[in-house]
Amino acid sequence: MKLKISRAKDFYAGLIFTFFGIVALWGGRHYAMGTAGRMGPGYLPNVLGVILILMGLIISGRSLWLGSETIEPSALRPLVLVTVAVLAFTFLVQPLGLVLATLALVGISSIGSGEFRLRETALLYLVLAVLAVVLFVYLLKIP
Repeated sequence: MKLKISRAKDFYAGLIFTFFGIVALWGGRHYAMGTAGRMGPGYLPNVLGVILILMGLIISGRSLWLGSETIEPSALRPLVLVTVAVLAFTFLVQPLGLVLATLALVGISSIGSGEFRLRETALLYLVLAVLAVVLFVYLLKIP
């Protein structure tokens, strides 16, 4: 039996499934469950939460016995920076607007790449900013 838990991809993926399952159960805790024939508003979050928790436990448990590929230390940088970029966009879009929040999103997430090129990043930002303005301001009439 091989216990290869140290930074195993499957182990951590299972933990993520389990975490989101717990969040779904927690989020649906105040809603009426109902039955399979007469589903209440809490039925779907609770059932999906249980399914996610079971999947997560199976995936994590399986990785303990079968082992899995390890996560390279350099792979954490893109994960962290992309997460920070999405959070920055979320918190900046209201006070600064869509164009500047998109700049933060593209700038921070592109730094996470090992192949950062300023010209390509600037072009991506410009394309996304123009598309966002055209879509939201001109087509959807959202200021």
